[in-house]
Amino acid sequence: TNLGEALAVMVAVLAGWTLPVAPVQLLWVNMTTALCLGMMLAFEPKEPDLMQRPPRDPAMPIMTGELAGRTILVGLLLAVGVFALFSYEINNGLTVAQARTAAVGVLVMGELFYLFACRSLTRSVFSQGFFTNRWLLLGVLVMILLQMLFTYTPAMNRFFHSAPISLNAWLRIVLIGLAIYIIMEMEKKLRNGRNHGKS
Repeated sequence: TNLGEALAVMVAVLAGWTLPVAPVQLLWVNMTTALCLGMMLAFEPKEPDLMQRPPRDPAMPIMTGELAGRTILVGLLLAVGVFALFSYEINNGLTVAQARTAAVGVLVMGELFYLFACRSLTRSVFSQGFFTNRWLLLGVLVMILLQMLFTYTPAMNRFFHSAPISLNAWLRIVLIGLAIYIIMEMEKKLRNGRNHGKS
């Protein structure tokens, strides 16, 4: 997901466009998502078929071709979502601060939805059990609360240059996050089908 954040900034800088996300806002995203979302994966229970899997080849790199492809895909999806919503909000008369707040929402919600897709590299969240990691669900609730504070409290608006946004903007943000989740689950299913075909 860091790739998506980096792409959003680099493309805007190279193209001479207005930054869709301010540097201090990226700091907010990295700080809160790492604590509330990423750290909660440490409490993920082991998968039931873990001991039936063949051992991992010690010579295999941590970043395999499949994992690199997945990283690039989610990074591109996040960057496209950020630019798409930022441009949409600006073109519909919102201020830069409001459009950036919506773009930050895409990063946070995109990473939140992706968190559920990457709980397992092979299984969907529904086959795993939605409530098997209660800490993760707590982290998601805390993340949403923090994002509401980021968006609607005057002190956070001043410090992070954010601004209140409408319910319709949140609907667009959630739909982009959901689209990222669906695409990543489809990628997982296709990859698993190819791997089963090879075996």
